[in-house]
Amino acid sequence: MSKSNRRKHKKPHYVLPSPGSSPGLVHIDEHSLVPRIKLYTYNLSHYSVREIADISEIKDHISNVDYSYWVEVKGFKSVSLFETLISEFNINKLVVEDITTTYQRPKYEEYEDYDFAVSRMLFLDEEYGLENEQLSFVLRSNVLFTFQDKYEDCLQPIRKRLELGKGNIRIGGSSYLMYALMDMIIDQYFSVLGMWSEQLDLIEERLFDKPDKAIMYDTQLIKRNLISLRRVAWPERDKINDVLRTDSRYINEQTKVYLRDAYDHTIQVIDMTESLKEISASNIDMYLSIISNRMNEIMKVLTIISSIFIPLTFIAGIYGMNFSREDPVTGKVLTQNMPELYNEHGYLYTMIVMGLIAAVQVVYFWRKGWFK
Repeated sequence: MSKSNRRKHKKPHYVLPSPGSSPGLVHIDEHSLVPRIKLYTYNLSHYSVREIADISEIKDHISNVDYSYWVEVKGFKSVSLFETLISEFNINKLVVEDITTTYQRPKYEEYEDYDFAVSRMLFLDEEYGLENEQLSFVLRSNVLFTFQDKYEDCLQPIRKRLELGKGNIRIGGSSYLMYALMDMIIDQYFSVLGMWSEQLDLIEERLFDKPDKAIMYDTQLIKRNLISLRRVAWPERDKINDVLRTDSRYINEQTKVYLRDAYDHTIQVIDMTESLKEISASNIDMYLSIISNRMNEIMKVLTIISSIFIPLTFIAGIYGMNFSREDPVTGKVLTQNMPELYNEHGYLYTMIVMGLIAAVQVVYFWRKGWFK
């Protein structure tokens, strides 16, 4: 990460409800995007994708129990969309509030007609800045709803697997698709951590090569991003654990087998995050230590130079005093007023003495090891 590419920490934009506002309100950000709704219909032998203009049309397309469905909603700039979810799909108002307030921590909740879960997608944008987006899940018997406020995400590999029918994704049901999306999000944490690990290795090489102030800024940026990831990874682990322990009829036993693997991945993410945090802190301490040592070396050189010139300056100061050779009133010769100044070789003798003093000091400092 070069100095010219150094970035500021990207602060997420969240809409916070007013203090004392009624629970269950739908919070639509003025920067929200127009909803894009896609319906994926699939089973072992069938796969299709269609765009839906209005969420109210979904019920007509998800009634066949021989298929599984994925309703993907991107963009929240429609109050009617969430009103339809509440009225026609019996989604609790508190769940809708959690969907639209996109600063929720990862969690899992059970309701009578569905299960609700939240994950946080972390991925790097084109400028390698950290994106932190919320992905909400509403799981029913053969339908999975997902909600995100932005169009960008890291889920394209899952869409491709669904299209090609690889693995169990078409036969595992909606709960398996929810697992696959969650696992993809967790795998993306590894990609982000791998990028930061490489950057920290490069920073460490720069520390030994030519440390500069950019190292401090670059390392601190990575450390802040690691803190953001840590705040996501711990509740993500707890959420996966809650799903494993649930008796919900919407989570089948086959899915739980794979969820145990996802749980192990979250533990690995936490371990990697803590390790990289220690490395980043170590890099900062090493940089400060190198700068301190460099300053000590500079001060040592200045001290040696000053020590050499102190006696020389003392001699020059003595002979720089203005004592008159003759009394300006009587004209009498004052023989005690620095007679050596008027010696034929006085200047030469003085320079020889000053050179000897400097040489003696240099030899003394060298034997003391000050020049090492």
